[in-house]
Amino acid sequence: MLKLTVEPLTIEAFKPFGDVIASEGHDFFMINNGSTRRYHRLAEVETGDEGAPIISIFRADKLPMPLSVRMMERHPLGSQAFIPMRGNPFLILVAPAGDSVESSDLRAFISDGSQGVNYHRGVWHHPILALTDKDEFLVVDRAGPGNNCDEVYFDASQEIVLDPNG
Repeated sequence: MLKLTVEPLTIEAFKPFGDVIASEGHDFFMINNGSTRRYHRLAEVETGDEGAPIISIFRADKLPMPLSVRMMERHPLGSQAFIPMRGNPFLILVAPAGDSVESSDLRAFISDGSQGVNYHRGVWHHPILALTDKDEFLVVDRAGPGNNCDEVYFDASQEIVLDPNG
């Protein structure tokens, strides 16, 4: 059995997988006659040559924990960002971009509810892992031609467990 350790979400730890979208740890400059801090260019929207960036809202229910991890997905044609709208912590499960994913490559993080994430193109990740029912996320990703979602399923003999409580 592989039991995943949940790490705090930090800019440095998440760098191999994408961007942490938060003001903490980022530079800013003043705008609007000095009344507003602009934390500029926290993430880049990748859409490929024929895609266009879109904004959606996902409403997600929490999954039973501990979670038996069975699959991962990736978006080979564009990035995908999740920004929590209700300030609730959520889990993030990722593995490096590549043609395949191994259970030993998995890393788990927890957002403090003020941090979003932007998965870079091709990074393996688990579908949204809300910890609160009816949680909402602003999602920025790609629309356009081509298959932009690959899924991989782990062999049933592999037991991969994600437990935010230890």
